[in-house]
Amino acid sequence: MIAKEGYPFIIAAALLFVVVLLIPKIILIMISLLLLAMMLWFFRDPERIAPDDDSAIISAADGKIVEISDATIGGKKYKKISVFMNLFSVHVNRAPYAGIISRVNHIEGSFLPADKQEASAENERNEIHIDTAKGKIIAVQVAGLVARRIVSYVEEGNGVSKGDRIGMIKFSSRVDHYLPANTEIEVKLDDKVRAGESIIARFV
Repeated sequence: MIAKEGYPFIIAAALLFVVVLLIPKIILIMISLLLLAMMLWFFRDPERIAPDDDSAIISAADGKIVEISDATIGGKKYKKISVFMNLFSVHVNRAPYAGIISRVNHIEGSFLPADKQEASAENERNEIHIDTAKGKIIAVQVAGLVARRIVSYVEEGNGVSKGDRIGMIKFSSRVDHYLPANTEIEVKLDDKVRAGESIIARFV
């Protein structure tokens, strides 16, 4: 499956490939074919099966754990887990837990490298607040140095199941998970995780 946001890029790469086929230059044909393959790979959207475990909170993003810390938002304490997606990661984001979308808030900002801790507060980002039966979870899509387009699939009032697609970020980025204080973290720095499948924490 391919994420719908990728079709303009894939079509453009395919058209370029067709055009260079008319030019007897093998190098141009190879470059255009490589570009098409890269677009197909980047915008892939594989099916994922969320774990059937009511206590489990899953990763909203593919990538590497780059930050685990405590945070305070609106006077409430949260546990923060950040995942950095490189250019080779699947960039479709998924709901870490079932609930109701209570708020979607887009914030303009900078485009610092997404693996840096300061990117959470300074970069352009999209906050998705999910009210669950066990507490509020906030998934924040953060733009990066290359990523300049954040896409949200959900709106306020939508219900989501664990593992549902909630959006994507184009071309390398980061997702910050803000989890209730009554959770137990199940990952450590540099762990690799998969959106919609990997357990990053549990309600206790």
